[in-house]
Amino acid sequence: MTEEQVLEILQKVGAFRSGHFVFVSGLHADTYVNKNAMYPYTHEMSNLCRGIAELFKGQGVEAVVGPATGGVILSQWVAYHLSELDGREVYGTYADKDGEGFVIKRGYDEVIKGKKTLVVEDLVTTGGSLRKVVTEAHRVGADVVGAVAICNRGDVTKEMAGNPPVFKSLLTVQLDQWPEEECDLCKRGIPVNTDIGHGKEFLAKKKAEK
Repeated sequence: MTEEQVLEILQKVGAFRSGHFVFVSGLHADTYVNKNAMYPYTHEMSNLCRGIAELFKGQGVEAVVGPATGGVILSQWVAYHLSELDGREVYGTYADKDGEGFVIKRGYDEVIKGKKTLVVEDLVTTGGSLRKVVTEAHRVGADVVGAVAICNRGDVTKEMAGNPPVFKSLLTVQLDQWPEEECDLCKRGIPVNTDIGHGKEFLAKKKAEK
C-alpha cells in the first residue's frame, strides 16, 4: 500500500481537521489527524490493516498487540490479515490502559509470552503510547519483532517508539506543532477544539490554575 493510497483513505473518512487543537503531549497545532474517524469504516480499516500486515508478511509474526482502545481493533485486523497471508494462526491481543501506562493482562500476557510479537498503533505524535506498550510487551516476555503505526505525524523515531528492532508507518505527515507559550492561536484568542483531541482537559486545567 502506497502513502498516496493511505492518504486517500484518511481523507475519505474525514480524518484530517483544521482549527485549534491540543495533543495529549500538551503541544498545540492548527491541524489534527482524527484517528477516531477511521474506525466506523470497516472496509477502509481492513485495507489499512492489510497494508500493515503486508509490511511484515513472512517474518514469522505470531501475535499482535496494541494499546486500548483503538489498538484493539487494529490488532484484530492485522492479526487476521497476517493469518491469511502467512497461512497460520496469528493472535490478536491488546494492552489495557493503566494510569499513565499500559498493562497486558486478561491472559494476553501468556498468549504473547515467548512469541514473535508486533506492536501496532493508529497514530503517533510523540511515540509515548507505543513506547509504553513495547516496554510492557518486553516485560511479560514477548519477543517484540517490530512496531508500526498507520500514521506518523510527529517525526517519531525508532528510539522514541521504545527501540523495537523495526519501526514503520504506512504514512508520514509533516504537521507543525508547538508549546502553549508559543501558540499564536492562543494569542489570537482562537477557541480550542473540545470535541477532538485534549482541548477539554487543557481548558479545565487552565481554569483550575486561575
